[in-house]
Amino acid sequence: MPRLNLYQEEFYPSPIQNTWKEFKENHAALMSLYCVIFFIFVMIFGPLLAPFDPLQQHIEFLLVPPAWDNNGDISHLFGTDGLGRDMLSRIIYGCRMTFGISLVLVIISMLIGVSLGAMAGMSKGLRSSVVNHLLDSIMAIPTLLIAIIIIAIVGTGLVNSMWAISLALIPQFIHQTRDIVRQKMKKEYVLAAQLDGAGKVHIFFNSILPNMAEMLVVQVTLALSVAILDISALGFLNLGAQAPSPELGALLSEGLASAYVAPWNIAMPGAAIFLMMMSINLVGDGLRSALRYRLLR
Repeated sequence: MPRLNLYQEEFYPSPIQNTWKEFKENHAALMSLYCVIFFIFVMIFGPLLAPFDPLQQHIEFLLVPPAWDNNGDISHLFGTDGLGRDMLSRIIYGCRMTFGISLVLVIISMLIGVSLGAMAGMSKGLRSSVVNHLLDSIMAIPTLLIAIIIIAIVGTGLVNSMWAISLALIPQFIHQTRDIVRQKMKKEYVLAAQLDGAGKVHIFFNSILPNMAEMLVVQVTLALSVAILDISALGFLNLGAQAPSPELGALLSEGLASAYVAPWNIAMPGAAIFLMMMSINLVGDGLRSALRYRLLR
C-alpha cells in the first residue's frame, strides 16, 4: 500500500528502517532471525509447549524410537531415553535452559565489560598499561579453558559454570570496548564535546556509545554462540549442569550410554545446539553487514 503523503515532502527512513531494509535482503539471515525468535518463544513458553514433565519416567516406553520410525509412538514425538523420559519435553526444557542462561550471561558480561572497557579506554598512564597487558594475556586463553580453570577452583555445578562462563566472557567485551573508545576519543566531535566542558560519562553515552552499535552486535552474537557452546560442553563433561537436569550438553552426555541402541538420544540435542548456534551466527553476520552498508550510504 503506498504511503499517504499530504504535504508532498520527501520521506527519509530512520536508521533502524534502513538497517531493517538491508537486513531483509539477506534471506539466510532473515530465516535465522525467525529461528532465533522461535528459540526465544520456546524459552518463554517452554513449560506450556512440553507435552510431559522432563523428569517424568514412563516405564512402559523405554528407548522408544521417534514417531516417524516404524516402531515409534505418536505420543512421544522424538522418542524416549533409557528411563522412559520424553525426549521432546527434555529438548524443549534443554533449549530453554541453555539459550536462556546464555542470554542472561551475555547481557551481564556485556554490561560489566562495556563499563570496564570504557574506563580502560579513557584512562591513561600506568593503570591503563597494566589493564591493557592483563587483558591481552587473558584474551590469548580460550574461554572454555578459563571456565574449566574457574570450575576447578570453585567446584562443579550449573551455578558455578554460569559464574565461570560470565567471567570468561567479560575480558572480550572489555578488550573490544577499550579499542573502540580509544579510537573514538581522537575524533573531532569528541574533542568538540571536551572543549564544551562535557565530562567523560556524558561523552561516552552521547558521543561514543551510539557509534559502537556494529561492534556490540558482532560481539554479542559471538559471545552468545560461545556461551551456548561452553555451557553445553561443560554439561557434556559433567562440570556444569548435572543429571537429571534437562540441559542440552547433559542430554548429550546421557545419550552416549545408549548411542548405538538409541542414536536419537544424541542426534536431537546435537541438532538443537547446531541450529541454535548457526542461526545466531547468521543473524549476527547479517546485522553487521546491514549496519556497515547503512553507515557507508
